[in-house]
Amino acid sequence: MVKLSVVVPFYNVRSYASDTLASLRANAREDFEFLLVDDCSTDGTLELLQRAEREVPGVVLLRHERNGGLATARNTGLDAARGEYLAFLDGDDWTAPGHFARLLCAIEELGVDFVRTDHVQCTARARSVHRVPVGRRGEALHPRDAILPADRSTSVDYPYAWAGLYHRRLKERGLLHFTDGLRTAEDRPWIWRLHREADSFAAVGSLSIFYRRGVSSSLTQIGDIRQLDFIRAFDQVIEETAKDPDADRLLPKAVRTYCAVISHHLGSVKRFEPAVARKLRAMGAAALRGMPQDVLREALDSMDAERASRLRRLRLRPVPGGGSGAVRTRVPGAAR
Repeated sequence: MVKLSVVVPFYNVRSYASDTLASLRANAREDFEFLLVDDCSTDGTLELLQRAEREVPGVVLLRHERNGGLATARNTGLDAARGEYLAFLDGDDWTAPGHFARLLCAIEELGVDFVRTDHVQCTARARSVHRVPVGRRGEALHPRDAILPADRSTSVDYPYAWAGLYHRRLKERGLLHFTDGLRTAEDRPWIWRLHREADSFAAVGSLSIFYRRGVSSSLTQIGDIRQLDFIRAFDQVIEETAKDPDADRLLPKAVRTYCAVISHHLGSVKRFEPAVARKLRAMGAAALRGMPQDVLREALDSMDAERASRLRRLRLRPVPGGGSGAVRTRVPGAAR
């Protein structure tokens, strides 16, 4: 029986894939499988994966016929996974030996639906520790309780799918798959759904996963149209949260986070191609108008003056064609 399935998407990361594959080899066990998903790489990554399939125990190579993006690649791996537990790793990141075994031990001892873990961010030669924003460690908690408060960093602001391990029952309940086709912010609707609908989780302190930041091929470094998928991702967060029985409590957090991300992208708008920058402003304005306006006003009032002013100006921006293209979220009793 397969105890753990690890889903690892790859797309044009030849320079880094060797480190990732070496770390999988160092984590191999007879009851582990590593599902390597090649998303139509063109830089020689595939050849490294084919070699790993021959040489690394537990490796299963899956290939896309056309590029679908990170969310779709993860879903391909999830569909093929046979393990009692599931985990993720990105094709340019790596783990220390024993990483998955430690998380597996923790989740079995605690008996929870999923565990979340700290990680080390690696930017060039710099290293920094990033902690799960959960104060109580090593004990079973209710995921919904970790969403709030709205004005502080919480577990839904730590969306990294690879920073944890998940019981198969979450997959069977439809909670582990990602929104097909999302090329950035794919983990935002995912982490919100997980915390709204799972029954239990725990935070554990294991600094044995290494996240490579600043990779030139990463979408976080590229200012093209794919970056704007964050609008679609957060529209989904708002829409789904608005349907939740606790919408009146949870929406302020969702709206405030969405506003903060829009403001962040506007603050670095010069890195976008001119046409994409214009589309960002138009889509951002439409998104603001599509939010529950009373909740939006409260969110803007709670933000610092610079960000609030930037977003208020954007909300007044004319929308070409008079349409928004954004989710229109209507909450019972919410003023428009």
